[in-house]
Amino acid sequence: MLKSKFFNRRNVREALSGYLFMTPTIIILGVFLALPVLYAIVLAFHKVNLLGEVSYRFTGLKNFVRMQDDERAWIALQNTVQYVVIVVPIQTLLALGLALTLNAKIRGRSWFRVAFFLPTVTSSAVLTLIFMWIYKSNGLLNSVLSFFSLPTYNWLDDPEVALKGIMIMNIWATAPLFMVIYLAALQDIPESLYEAAAIDGATTWEKFWHITLPFLRPVTFFVIVMGVIGTFQLFDQSYIFSNGSGGPNNATLTIALLIYQYAFKNLDMGYALALTLMLAFVIMTATLVQRQFFGEESLD
Repeated sequence: MLKSKFFNRRNVREALSGYLFMTPTIIILGVFLALPVLYAIVLAFHKVNLLGEVSYRFTGLKNFVRMQDDERAWIALQNTVQYVVIVVPIQTLLALGLALTLNAKIRGRSWFRVAFFLPTVTSSAVLTLIFMWIYKSNGLLNSVLSFFSLPTYNWLDDPEVALKGIMIMNIWATAPLFMVIYLAALQDIPESLYEAAAIDGATTWEKFWHITLPFLRPVTFFVIVMGVIGTFQLFDQSYIFSNGSGGPNNATLTIALLIYQYAFKNLDMGYALALTLMLAFVIMTATLVQRQFFGEESLD
């Protein structure tokens, strides 16, 4: 009995010591993460006046009901969903393909790894400006297309292709990051499995389908989730491409850019925060759907 009480007191002391060491981190996360999130949720149900004397007026669900009649909000949501649906699968497949190539025993693969990873470490704003120069009517991309007798486009001012131009840029810049993640996962797969499969007469495709892909399932879940979150939050490239307008003709308008416009141009903070909560709900829903599709993220 005394021994049991001793261990209980010891466990309590150890728990208190652990929480004491965690206190600075808990305070920082609470002040700079939890409280702002809770405050944003509260303000989403208010009309906030930031000019002159700051005031708050409770409006209930009006900010959320307003979304139904906001044509630009629907356009931004449509553009964002289209961007996610196209970019995420392509960048995931491209990252996997590059990783498989660089995992093979080819000459100079270390140099290729460095070269492929360079776009990821380059500033997003700088990449956007470089691609805007490439996308000019007389720029590099149209020059290459015309050299091969292919149709050219007005990438910056044509509503039909403006968003596609941002997609190309982001696929090129983001795929190398996921390539590194896939490459690390490929090197963790036991070589003995491939050797056993080769002895059993398995082809290269059968090895890939029955060994590589199952082992990459948790990594693929992570890559797709991070890709979805990142693409839903597209802002800086769209802002620079359109000079903050989301043009031409709202073709590059995304939810994140629309939130910025309402919050800092129209000073309609309450409605902007309501749009933010809607975006968070969409991202969480997409993540849960992917979790159901991929099942558990770890191999048994």
